Amino acid sequence: MTKESLSAQLLNWYQQNGRSLPWRHKGGAHPDPYTVLVSEFMLQQTGVKTVIPYFQKFMERFPQIEDLANATQEEVYLYWQGLGYYSRARALHATAQKIVHELLGSFPQNRKDVLKLKGIGPYTASSFLALAFNKAETVIDGNVIRVICRMYHLTQPITEIMDEIYQKASQLTDQKSPADYASAIMDLGAMICTPKNPQCLLCPWQKSCQSTGKTDLEKIPQKAKLAKKERQGSVYIIRNGKGEIFIRKRTEKGLLAGLYEFPWCEEGQICMEALPQDSGKKVTHVFSHFKLILSIYFVNTEKQLTNGFFIPEAKLANYPFSTLMKKVYNKIKAP
Repeated sequence: MTKESLSAQLLNWYQQNGRSLPWRHKGGAHPDPYTVLVSEFMLQQTGVKTVIPYFQKFMERFPQIEDLANATQEEVYLYWQGLGYYSRARALHATAQKIVHELLGSFPQNRKDVLKLKGIGPYTASSFLALAFNKAETVIDGNVIRVICRMYHLTQPITEIMDEIYQKASQLTDQKSPADYASAIMDLGAMICTPKNPQCLLCPWQKSCQSTGKTDLEKIPQKAKLAKKERQGSVYIIRNGKGEIFIRKRTEKGLLAGLYEFPWCEEGQICMEALPQDSGKKVTHVFSHFKLILSIYFVNTEKQLTNGFFIPEAKLANYPFSTLMKKVYNKIKAP
C-alpha cells in the first residue's frame, strides 16, 4: 500500500472517530492560532485529560491573546496553578507579550520565526504550524513515536533511532491536510495504538502494521526508564497570635519560581530557627526527575519574619500555590 493510501486511510478514520477537544478544529487550520498556542504550551509534558479543565478555565479568563499579554504574571500563575511546570506559564505569557507588543498581534507562520518565541522548541513549532496554519510539518510526540515504531517494527531504543522515526513519520505526513493528519496520528496513538492492550482490530493501519500479532508488540517502543531520585525535607506552617499563616514568594528562577509557598527546605538545610512541633504528617510529590518527601511542622511565633508575610487563612485562595503546597495544606486540614 502506498504512503498516500495510508494517509488517506488514517484521515478517513479520523473524520469518523477523532476526538472532540476544546482546542481542536477538524477540516484544516484552526481559525484562532491563539487557541492552538495555549493548548500547545499546556500539553507540553501533560496529558489531554488533565489539560482540558485547566484550558477551559484559562481561556475563560484570557479569551484573546491581548488579555493574556496585558495580565500580570501573578494572575497567569493563579489560573495555571495545579497544572505544574510553571516555566511554561512564564514562557507563554512572554510569548503573548511579544506577539502583541512587538509583532503587533501577527502570529509568525514560518518555522524560523516560531522558534524565536519563548518556550517553543522543534516539536511545539511543528505542531503549532500544522494545527494553526495547516503547514506541512511532521509532528512527533509520544503517541506518534509509538505508532511509527510499531508500524515499522522498530525495536531499538528510541533515543538511538529518532532520526529514522522522524524520516518515516515525515514520509507518511499528508501534504494536503497536515493539520487533520497531525491530529489523526496523535489520536491513533492515544485511542487505538495504546501502550497496553492496543485495539489492533480497530486500527485503520492494521493490515500494513509490521508489529500486528507479534509477541513484542507492547514492548515497542523501547524506552530507557530512569529511576527517580528521592529527596527529603521539611515544610513549616507558621502562625502568629492572630492565627494568620506565613507565606512567601519564590524567586523568579528555579523550581516553582514565582509561586507562593509555606517555608520549606531540603534535608541538611536550615530554614527555621524556632523550635518546631512535629505534626507527624508527611506529603510526597513527584517531580519530573525526583520524588520529594516533606515532613510537616507547626511553628507559633510573634516575630516579624522577613521574606514573606502573614495573611488570614481564608485569603490563601487569592495566591497561586503549587500542587505541592496544596497537598501540604490539605494534609494539615485533614482529620
